[in-house]
Formats: sequence, structure tokens, C-alpha cells
Amino acid sequence: MSDEAATVRAALEAAARRHQEVAARAAGDIARAAGLVRRALADGRKVLVFGNGGSAADAQHFACELVGRFARDRRGWPVIALTADSAVMTSIANDFGFDAVFARQVEALGGAGDVAIGITTSGASGNVNRALVRARELGLATIGLTGRDGGGTAALVDVHVNVPAASSPEVQEVQRTILHVICALVETAMVAAPARDPGPA
Repeated sequence: MSDEAATVRAALEAAARRHQEVAARAAGDIARAAGLVRRALADGRKVLVFGNGGSAADAQHFACELVGRFARDRRGWPVIALTADSAVMTSIANDFGFDAVFARQVEALGGAGDVAIGITTSGASGNVNRALVRARELGLATIGLTGRDGGGTAALVDVHVNVPAASSPEVQEVQRTILHVICALVETAMVAAPARDPGPA
């Protein structure tokens, strides 16, 4: 085996171990998060999801799976990534500061019965935590996906799903799987249609 192949194998095996660790300690938390999302959507409410950098991309990925389709044919659901509108984000950042870019949108778009999902690899993202505080004030259910020790986010949410790794890329690898699992649980609970094979991409 070449040195590069050995590096690839070691990285994938380490990722598998991180997934197994989270499966052992956070399966119940992930199921509870999916339950909050399912109940909100079943009641005709919205899900607002947000994060920075790679977590912003993950927020948009999660929204596209539920607005579009994860694995089952169904109607679209109102899941909004607060990272997707550059005009709104830059206007808020310019007028109120970057720490307000998500909280201001939660204030504008959220209401009691909705769900706010904050994604942060550190648990210390000021704009994510500020939005979660505002969400609670407005009566939204709150979910936090974090890394490391959960940081300040852990105390601000109704359901906390932690990936106990220090490296942001390592945390993000598992968080993406968690988001896919939530999509699968929500669709399975809400849709009678069988999962479909999407065929070649």
C-alpha cells in the first residue's frame, strides 16, 4: 500500500470511529432533534437553519433536502437556510453588525412553534448563539449541532447534539451525517411513499 493510500485509509477509519462514538452517545439526541423538526413541519410551521462557513453550506444542504427531496416523493416543506440571501445578510451586517445576521432574520421570519437549528463546530459562534437566544425569546424550539465541548451553545438549546472532536473538518464530517439522518427520520415519519432510487447523478 502506498503512503497516500495508507493516509486515505487512516482518515476514513478515523471518521468511522468518530461516527461510532457519536452513535453511542448521541443517538437519542438526534432522534429528539428529528422529532422537533417533524412536529413543526406537521403543524405547518417553519424550520430556520444557520451557521458560518462550512456550517453555512451544511445549513443550505439541509434546507435543500427538505424543500426538495431527500429520498421520498412528497410536497416541499418550509425549511429556510438563513445563510442563503446575500443581500439580507450583508445589509444586516452593515447596519447592525455581523453578530446580528441570524438573530435579525429569526426575528423577521420565526414565530412560536417554529424550530431554529444552529450549526457551529465550536459552540462559540457569536452570531449563532445570539440567534438561538432570540429564537427562545420568540417561542421557537431550538436545536444546536456543535463540536468540541459544545461551548456556549449547549446551554441555549432544547436539544444539543455534540460531536466531541476538536478539528472543525472532523466535526463537520459527522454533522453532515447527522443532518442526513434527521432528513431520513422526518421523511419516514411523514411520508407513506417508498424511498426511491434517484438513479445516476
